Amino acid sequence: MAGLLFPAASASATPASTSEAAAPDGSIGVRLLDAPAGRRDDPRARLYIVDHLAPGTTIERRIEVSNSTSQAADISVYAGAAAIEDGTFAIADARTPNELTTWVSLDRSIVDVPAGGQSPVRVTIDVPDDASAGERYGVIWAELTGQAPDDGGVTVVNRVGIRLYLSVGPGGEPASDFQVDTLTAERSSDGQPIVNALVHNTGGRALDMSGSLQLSNGPGGLSAGPFPAELGTTLAPGDSEAVTVLLDPRLPDGPWDARLDLTSGLITRTAEATITFPADAGRAAPVPAQDTGWGLRWVVLILGAALLVALLLFLLLRRRRRRQERDQPPGPRDHDPGDRRRLP
Repeated sequence: MAGLLFPAASASATPASTSEAAAPDGSIGVRLLDAPAGRRDDPRARLYIVDHLAPGTTIERRIEVSNSTSQAADISVYAGAAAIEDGTFAIADARTPNELTTWVSLDRSIVDVPAGGQSPVRVTIDVPDDASAGERYGVIWAELTGQAPDDGGVTVVNRVGIRLYLSVGPGGEPASDFQVDTLTAERSSDGQPIVNALVHNTGGRALDMSGSLQLSNGPGGLSAGPFPAELGTTLAPGDSEAVTVLLDPRLPDGPWDARLDLTSGLITRTAEATITFPADAGRAAPVPAQDTGWGLRWVVLILGAALLVALLLFLLLRRRRRRQERDQPPGPRDHDPGDRRRLP
């Protein structure tokens, strides 16, 4: 068994899920109950099963299935395939397998959950000894299928799930990192200003992007924002995709000083550029973004290094001074109280 566990967030992992239709008198939910202690500060690890494992490793995680309908329900739980395509976490059709799903087993396939109740399920992931290095994706699904209507209409299926991000390989986990390459100002056909940030995943793990955009030094000294980035952009290692920010239609064209703060897990990057929105529907030329976050980090690193050097010099000089004082021969004494001989 790999890794100690800490309680996950109490919120349901519905941002990681899909619902094919809403149940008529309630719904079902699923949430993660625990995660690796080493990821205590990673917000993604509180919602999703995110881990790095060596071949031959087995881990267990607990999830909780809830039922807010007005009657007891037999809820199916199973693992399904997923992939990252065109900047989205693409979910395969129900029960579609992939390599990762063959490594996943659950202690139950059907969970009987009372009305308004919850029930835990144990998830085991057993990585084969010969598993190749790389990252795999999947979903642990909880699914409630309604009764088929007598008239042959559409059967209601309520399905929610928790994402799986599993990195496999020897040694430590691949580093996560990304950079913002450009900011592009656009105006939609209905006049809404939009900023698209081209983000490049330069690390070895998939990223789920979130963040906000702040505008300043606009016409007449105006400022605006923050405007949230649209959620749902997921980048596989090496991919580049646009993160979109929708702005207030009343904003003037500019120019504006744009500051974009993006986060994935524990990684945060800040990019700045001067942009101007087109007067009519269309797209302006992309503007290279400057990573001001790195500039601040370099300042902190340089100041920290300077303080460390100063401290080391201080300690070295003090040690040298004490050594000199210790090695210096004692000077003559006018009178030694311990000498009882009579002086001439």
